[in-house]
Amino acid sequence: MPEPSEPLHSPLPASACAPVGAIVTPDQAKPANQLDLTTSSKRAVPLALRVYGVLALLNGIAAIPLLALVAVGAVAQVGAGHSDDRSAVAIAVLALDFALTLASTALFAVLGVRLLRNRRRYAARIAYTLIAVQVGLLLSSMMLNGLGAATASHAVVLTLTVVLSGYLDPALAEERLLQRKLHDLDIRAEAERGTLGRDVTGEGYLALNFFNLFWIFAICSVVGLALEVVYHFMLFGGYEDRAGLLFGPFSPIYGFGGVLVTVALNRFYRAPLPVVFAVSAVIGGAFEFFVSWFLQTAFGITAWDYTGTFLSIGGRTNAQFMIMWGLLGLAWVRLLLPRMLKLVNLIPWNWRYVVTTVCATLMVLNGALTLAALDRWYSRLADAHEPSTALEWFCDEHFDNRFMEGRFQSMSIDPHNAVRETGAGLGSGTD
Repeated sequence: MPEPSEPLHSPLPASACAPVGAIVTPDQAKPANQLDLTTSSKRAVPLALRVYGVLALLNGIAAIPLLALVAVGAVAQVGAGHSDDRSAVAIAVLALDFALTLASTALFAVLGVRLLRNRRRYAARIAYTLIAVQVGLLLSSMMLNGLGAATASHAVVLTLTVVLSGYLDPALAEERLLQRKLHDLDIRAEAERGTLGRDVTGEGYLALNFFNLFWIFAICSVVGLALEVVYHFMLFGGYEDRAGLLFGPFSPIYGFGGVLVTVALNRFYRAPLPVVFAVSAVIGGAFEFFVSWFLQTAFGITAWDYTGTFLSIGGRTNAQFMIMWGLLGLAWVRLLLPRMLKLVNLIPWNWRYVVTTVCATLMVLNGALTLAALDRWYSRLADAHEPSTALEWFCDEHFDNRFMEGRFQSMSIDPHNAVRETGAGLGSGTD
């Protein structure tokens, strides 16, 4: 059985297989995968994407003057005292939302130019940047307006941008152009060796692809929830449901935390223990702080409060839990990650993509429905508005206040803590 680094196909260059005396061009002398990558990056952008590029460019040009007028109007309102009832946090979130909208508009204009000039690689980089900006817009819109039309439009744009980035990425395009039979042989061989999912370049431990990252998220969500339940039982006695989603034994904060730690330390899994511990502690503490802040500003939810504890930072994280994140990250990178890879490789290689797609779809639906239920929980307590859509009626019927209090036992909600205005005012979700 060959070592993981050995390719299954012949490593001989094309020049070694050419007849004696034959002239070999530079392209023929390149390895097949390198040639495919160059070819895929130079392929012409399809007509549909060129049309999309024109629309993106026109949208950017038309939106910038409108955004300027909105900015002038907002400044005039603040100067006239019309925003006295808004908290400093709400104004900061509004400013952030405007800045992200401006950045998104400019990036879409640049993306349009790149597509029209057939710069696939540069367009892919712009698309990746747009993904981060659209995530920020989605979160800020959720904090300001709840789950309304604006949030839905941002979610649609984010989804389209993710799909576009995957299509434009030269590396992904090259993978789509590989011969299917050789690809299947490689996968079968890696599955037999138990190395499927390893980073074949040797730069990191794992290949940071969607398959691996999804299962890291899922496994860490389950393991993190189990640790939370055991910790609460040992400290306070009795059982408390610590789940973070409507369905299933999942705590997504540990899932996302595991993904962030894995991405940050993938190339440093052999680093000294203090380095792994410190990076895990900082990432975990910062992420815990952000989640606490987001839940409070978006839905008025307090999921935990560490006020009065040692080195508490706004009650959202503290020294004890940063140390815990550091220890969990250390155990994850050094002990659990290799075992996770073996566990995931138990999925038959020819089923792994179908199983992953189905499970990921169910997880996304679970997360989206959870956000909708949290939004209706907020609206009912804030008397913001009666249900007006089928989804809102569904949430009120199946996930009422009693259900939400029983499912999310560690959470308390106070609408006055959110940056949205209660009642029928701005941000009530009536749009």
